[in-house]
Amino acid sequence: MNQPHAFDPTVLSHVRTVISIIVGLSMGRLLTGLARFVQHPRQNKIYSVHLAWTFFMLLHIISFWWWEFHLINVQWTFPLYGFVVFYASVFFFMCTMLFPDTMYEYKGFEDYFMSRRKWFFGILIGTFFLDIVDTLIKGSDYVESLGPEYWVRIAFFVVTSAAAIVIANQRFQLAFAIIALIAEISWALGLYDTLT
Repeated sequence: MNQPHAFDPTVLSHVRTVISIIVGLSMGRLLTGLARFVQHPRQNKIYSVHLAWTFFMLLHIISFWWWEFHLINVQWTFPLYGFVVFYASVFFFMCTMLFPDTMYEYKGFEDYFMSRRKWFFGILIGTFFLDIVDTLIKGSDYVESLGPEYWVRIAFFVVTSAAAIVIANQRFQLAFAIIALIAEISWALGLYDTLT
């Protein structure tokens, strides 16, 4: 009987390479989009809600990649590999939603983002459910290490994102974007001091 490949470094290296390509494309999309504001400031007017979600996604993707390190402790199968590739690909899709190839149909980023917010927040909710699956895959010790704050964070983002789908009020949208960014920074700073 074949030995499991849970700790085979070649398997993990292969998986991390594929995921890093997708993560790199996602970050590249966001950074290129941000560069447009410097390159063409008159053509691309900054919309604060969109900008906050752009920085949120940058940090969210960095967090995703950092915590995928814990997949070193799982036994790899093709379905698990497919799941992680799909999870990473959803981030890329969200990044292309923040910075589409063209915006000829829209007046600017405010018009674009508000018209596409149902998609953006709907998919954001989906990423948090994917995160639950990803977290459970990493094992009970890992889940316990995150504490109850993890579940509070998930609940907050799911409920508030659902509200953002139906509430078009600009103050609400901006408040949620800022709170989400601050929450993601706090979450990251609270966990990044160690890999254990």
